[in-house]
Amino acid sequence: MARIAGVDIPDKKRGEISLTYIYGIGRSAARQILTKAGVSYDKKVVDWNDEDASAVRAVISNEFTTEGALRSEMQLNIKRLMDIGCYRGLRHRKGLPVRGQRTKNNTRTRKGKRKTVANKKKVTK
Repeated sequence: MARIAGVDIPDKKRGEISLTYIYGIGRSAARQILTKAGVSYDKKVVDWNDEDASAVRAVISNEFTTEGALRSEMQLNIKRLMDIGCYRGLRHRKGLPVRGQRTKNNTRTRKGKRKTVANKKKVTK
């Protein structure tokens, strides 16, 4: 397995797909990286020689924020929103959807498991 940006990328897949295993790199970014490094998209990682791997590593380290640095940057952005008290920050703080989705029926992923609220009992005469 090739190790790029602290991640073991799969050998038996095409370079374009393998690079997407790195946090912060999607398909289009992977294509950009391979183009700049001069490596074919269709070439499997097993078939990369040392120069190909080092060229890809160099492009990623110089031009992209990935893995831990990107995660911490994202967390700081969310913390900033929460600190200034904007609408998005308040939604993050409450654990509700941030991007305008409706919350009456859906959003279980964001809200967590249902908390059943009992009705008031009717007084019997």
